[in-house]
Amino acid sequence: MLTLLATAVTRAVPGPTPSAVGGPTTGDRALVAAAREAITAEHPASTTLVSLAELLGASPFRLSRAFPRELGVSVTHYRHRVRIGRALDRLEAGETSLSTLAADLGYADQAHLTCTLRQHLGHTPTALRRLLTRRTHGGSVER
Repeated sequence: MLTLLATAVTRAVPGPTPSAVGGPTTGDRALVAAAREAITAEHPASTTLVSLAELLGASPFRLSRAFPRELGVSVTHYRHRVRIGRALDRLEAGETSLSTLAADLGYADQAHLTCTLRQHLGHTPTALRRLLTRRTHGGSVER
């Protein structure tokens, strides 16, 4: 049905039309790439969907739809992945203050950081620190 509709629109409307199958478009790819760059660079506007979309000159709806089509995960899930990676790096480097770590990474508090790590990795920050310390001191635990 969508293919038929896209064909009809293509014949009736001159110029470019949206993808017939609902997949990512070139514009979506560029939008998602710019969003990933802003998140990775820790741009202040990358902390919420609305501010990130505004920074990129897109609607929050478009950004939230393009992300899963392009990457298979939501903007929020991707942002969590980036922050979790940073948390693991800091824990492995010997970070001792979980409240400082949480604040630095943009979590509301230590409990929010702990909940997120447990949800995504199945371990608390303290358990992860032990696993990472074992790994860096000759253990066989892999990240």
